[in-house]
Amino acid sequence: MANVLTVNVAHPRPNPDKPQTLTGIDKRPTDDAVAVRSPGPMHGGLGSGLVGDTIGNQLFHGGDDQAVYAYAREDLDYWQIELDREIANGVFGENFTTAGIDLTNALIGERWRVGTAGLELEVSRPRIPCRTFSAWLEINGWIKTFTRAAIPGAYLRLVTPGTVRAGDQIVVTERPDHNITVGIVFRALTLEAQLLPDILRADALPEVLKDLAARRAGT
Repeated sequence: MANVLTVNVAHPRPNPDKPQTLTGIDKRPTDDAVAVRSPGPMHGGLGSGLVGDTIGNQLFHGGDDQAVYAYAREDLDYWQIELDREIANGVFGENFTTAGIDLTNALIGERWRVGTAGLELEVSRPRIPCRTFSAWLEINGWIKTFTRAAIPGAYLRLVTPGTVRAGDQIVVTERPDHNITVGIVFRALTLEAQLLPDILRADALPEVLKDLAARRAGT
């Protein structure tokens, strides 16, 4: 059974890449029920979809298409072995640490019902690693290492607001009739440009990524 192992919210701190600014990448589990709502536009909106969470850089993060970030515990366990260090839930900056669901192979546009308080989410896009992520983990070459592994985690947009808490079940309620996964989109946008025309078949892909893919593919 797929579920949310922990719900993680930010403890704002100076950005290790730009100390004059704050970052919300330091996310830690909470036992409380957390409300999830639409954050609005990336620029000038509420930032995160989780009430009480923080998005430090709203030029590139947050907004409706990146309302919630999920990363699988199974993938964190992979990184624990690869990096030979403990990685606690939330350390990758994820809002949901999940178990029992393959996020890399989740389809763009598939929908989840989370818990019993009405929350519905839709898979929207992969995470693209940034300098803050690298500086936070203090790993040389982390962006290249993360990119080569191509297990990016999934961003989700809100369909129906509700609340979430640790232990809530995840049920995939709808899957679109294409095969464009989070992993395929990530690979197309990073190391495998030949995949760019394919990802345009995913209607639920954010418009900004459709435009980027079309420009790069020359379509």
